[in-house]
Amino acid sequence: MTPPAGSLLSAEQLRKAYGPTLALDGAEFSIHPGEVVAVMGPSGSGKSTLLHCLAGIVTPDSGTITYNGHELSAMSDAQRSALRRSEFGFVFQFGQLVPELTCVENVALPLRLNGTPRKAAERTALSWMERLEVGDLRKKRPGEVSGGQGQRVAVARSLVTSPRVLFADEPTGALDSLNGERVMELLTEAARSTNAAVVLVTHEARVAAYSDREIVVRDGKSRDMERAV
Repeated sequence: MTPPAGSLLSAEQLRKAYGPTLALDGAEFSIHPGEVVAVMGPSGSGKSTLLHCLAGIVTPDSGTITYNGHELSAMSDAQRSALRRSEFGFVFQFGQLVPELTCVENVALPLRLNGTPRKAAERTALSWMERLEVGDLRKKRPGEVSGGQGQRVAVARSLVTSPRVLFADEPTGALDSLNGERVMELLTEAARSTNAAVVLVTHEARVAAYSDREIVVRDGKSRDMERAV
């Protein structure tokens, strides 16, 4: 597969094995700025491994990943870490908020790690929390808020650096359907407002319905459903 012109992030012929288990077997992927792409597949299909490779967290055994015209494998560990701090955002199934910090401190954390002064970082964090409808929780700690509220805080944290790519791995997996729907509405609306690309890993059709396009991963191979039609 030749990535479509204008792709922000693309992968070709990715292979990744963990011992005798082949997690990816020639998987391919592409996404444009402002696009939401759902990566679907059953448990163990390789979809989370694909996300981790695309984000530079895991190095594939072979194949190429290109971000903004640069091959990830040609970057140093420090360069990939810098990308994850500034140009990539992450939302995980269980939020992974720091329990000792307040919600606004959690959201501001990526900015603080990049050297932004505390007051400026927390101002930006609060503006994102308000957009995600959790501004009133700024002084509370993660253990004092509901699951749905905590996940909105996590989404605000993922967007606080205005990333160009947002990776969301089962972002509603721990939520009931009502909270899950609201989180997806707010996540996609906020990402599109900044023209961020969203790589959305899910096994739920109702979550994938928020995407522009679906890629199905099965047995480590990928299939772009739009192109398969």
